[in-house]
Amino acid sequence: MSNSDIIKNFARVPADIVAQAAQFQPAILADVAGRRGALHGRIRPLHPSMKLAGTALTVEVRPGDNLMIHAAISLAKPGDVLVIDGKGDLSSALMGTIMMTACKQLGLAGVVIDGAARDSLEIIEMDYPVFAAGTNPNGPTKNIGGRIGHAVTVGGVTVHAGDFIVGDNDGVVVVEREKIAGLLPLADKKVKDEAARIAAIKNGDTAAKWLGSALRAAGVLKEGETL
Repeated sequence: MSNSDIIKNFARVPADIVAQAAQFQPAILADVAGRRGALHGRIRPLHPSMKLAGTALTVEVRPGDNLMIHAAISLAKPGDVLVIDGKGDLSSALMGTIMMTACKQLGLAGVVIDGAARDSLEIIEMDYPVFAAGTNPNGPTKNIGGRIGHAVTVGGVTVHAGDFIVGDNDGVVVVEREKIAGLLPLADKKVKDEAARIAAIKNGDTAAKWLGSALRAAGVLKEGETL
């Protein structure tokens, strides 16, 4: 494996932008990002209360081998989220309590694995945010090279090192590093607009004013027709 397989230096989302963006639900950020960036729903938190926000440190491994994850942990900076392309393999876990403890100790913001984790109850007790495609008690090998800091595909979405990553019980969303700051005013407006709409619904204004025109545009209703 050549050194070009490991990219050590890349631009990260500034910490203040991460802190601001972390105030918004992944659903809000996905909406203002054009309803894109959400990882496949198979990637779930080990516990519903888990949340994470940070910058992606990308790792590509061969299924069932975690050699490069150990290397990534040694290179990671506080606030990073390990984003691991494990090819969706669930036949063995890529990480467990020992590695998660190291991640927490080093100040990593969390872990996202398109693959399996293990020791899930212990990780939940640690209150460390881990999102994975599943769990498996079988352990990994540590024999095969991979890549760190390169673009990966996780949950069907391309993730670049340094991108913004956010997750809650709905799942995980990635936003390109250069776009996240510009989305924050839009996210703030959407939160306020949704709060106003919910208040109006609670006051009896339950009609979706856009529905009629949308049904006509879809050919469900003819012009002049109403529900």
